[in-house]
Amino acid sequence: MSSSSALASRIVRLILQDFRTYATLDLAVSRRLVALVGENGAGKTNVLEAISMFMPGRGLRRAELGDMARQGGPGSFAISLTLDTSYGEHRLGTGLEPQGEAARASRLCRIDGMAASSPTAFAEFLRVVWLTPDLDALFRGPAGDRRRFLDRLVLAVDSEHGTRVNALERALRSRNRVLEENPDDRLWLDALEREVAELAIAVAAARRETVDRLAALILETREEESPFPFATMSLEGEIDALTATLPAVDAEDRYRAILRDNRTRDRAAGRTLVGPQASDLLVRHGPKDIAANTASTGEQKALLIGLVLAHARLVASMSGIAPFVLLDEVAAHLDPRRRAGLFAELEKLGGQVWMTGADPGLFAELEGRADVLQVSPGVIEPITIL
Repeated sequence: MSSSSALASRIVRLILQDFRTYATLDLAVSRRLVALVGENGAGKTNVLEAISMFMPGRGLRRAELGDMARQGGPGSFAISLTLDTSYGEHRLGTGLEPQGEAARASRLCRIDGMAASSPTAFAEFLRVVWLTPDLDALFRGPAGDRRRFLDRLVLAVDSEHGTRVNALERALRSRNRVLEENPDDRLWLDALEREVAELAIAVAAARRETVDRLAALILETREEESPFPFATMSLEGEIDALTATLPAVDAEDRYRAILRDNRTRDRAAGRTLVGPQASDLLVRHGPKDIAANTASTGEQKALLIGLVLAHARLVASMSGIAPFVLLDEVAAHLDPRRRAGLFAELEKLGGQVWMTGADPGLFAELEGRADVLQVSPGVIEPITIL
């Protein structure tokens, strides 16, 4: 399915209760482009974070659920979306419900008033992609940042990926603990390594499939005159070499042998040295054929935007659902040509786009094409850009 034929939905109503800085918020919007403007700290990013909570995981800030509850509030919060889709209107809800002093607070998910087992169930109705300022250093930062970024790309097309990644992390912790406390217990280690290998190959294969699909889409749709240069990508790591050259069953066997042979080294290191947890996503600036981390700051920003836009098209193509796109302060550091190019690309995606910015003038050319909303602490209302 092409991205142009993907189903597109809009949030027409967003309700927040005791979420971050909002005691209550009941916000209605009508357009596919929504721009939130206001001073730093006014609560713009909190709105994007609320929408991002309808993806598996902890949202765009990767915060603990308890930290999202309003300070001075009851310790709980609720988020509700009303979606206008091509097959009717649906209401999705999520939130945190305290369980008392002795019990851990639990996350609730609802679809049209009925309980859902987890945020994974929301994938039937919406997909979400985002870009935030903390990603500006992605290409220069540590490999762990790029792995998390890649896992979020995978999660948008494979809602079970997060479950596998979490299970792998737990299995690796168990192996590390046994290596530290009972290194001679071979039967236990064999069992743990069998679980680690199965999960590791599944995680690595999902990452590879997403990277391969995204790279192919970028090359197929690239435009030399685009203000956002195309990226080329590859995965680097021993586990990635296995999944690239061997069937899954054989890759699992080979990785189990690697784990077994490296028990002494891993015990000395206090961690498992080979696996998906050591992979890296390598990105290059396509037109210049240079490593992304050696490009200028402006080039890296444009490259990252192009990558996120391509990912949104891939999500639409693979899932059949045009994703919601959340862009936090993305236009502030773009020159007028790139800003105009960004808005043009966003309108082509088909899904609803939520943007933030401190300066209303950033969105002046969207007058009449976007809902432009002024955000003040606890309050959001429409404005007219002069």
